[in-house]
Amino acid sequence: MSNVKKRGKASKIDLLPPKLKTELDTLLRDKSHTQADILNAINELIEQAGLAEQKISKSGLSRYSVEMETVGQEIRAMRESTEMWVAQFGSKPTGETTQLLLEMLKTQHFKLLMNANADPENLLDAKTINTLALTLKRLEDAAMSNMKREKEVRKAFAEELANEVDVTAKQAGLTTEGANLIKQQILGLA
Repeated sequence: MSNVKKRGKASKIDLLPPKLKTELDTLLRDKSHTQADILNAINELIEQAGLAEQKISKSGLSRYSVEMETVGQEIRAMRESTEMWVAQFGSKPTGETTQLLLEMLKTQHFKLLMNANADPENLLDAKTINTLALTLKRLEDAAMSNMKREKEVRKAFAEELANEVDVTAKQAGLTTEGANLIKQQILGLA
């Protein structure tokens, strides 16, 4: 069985009104209900809505439940991974977290291209290649923007410290030359 999802006829669950689909999703997330209980409850709600022909089957609910759990696992794994990296980097203004995310995206692009190149029969179409190229350009632009923003933050911080040095130097009775020496030696400013 292939993991590639094909566009076909929409399932009865896909065709449910948004309110009923939301209720179904809520019931599935609540692990205290069995699938049989969920099936009975949702089919009752479908019937009450006057949509008896849209009642869902046991196998349809099972397929949807497995699909939702798979998506849920991926989201949970992504959140855990993100929390781990954010805990390591914190909310530093230096953009290390952004840089990490950019590198992860570049890695995914590289893997996609390597997989495509591994199979000579598996050629990427022009639209996919164009999308990859555009995405890589945007990633590089984001990296440059991030670097520029980091440089601006560091400069603003240094200027703020320089002002503090001036104030503190005056309070301590230092000369302007003494304050400039401190700024030059510590902050690289004159």
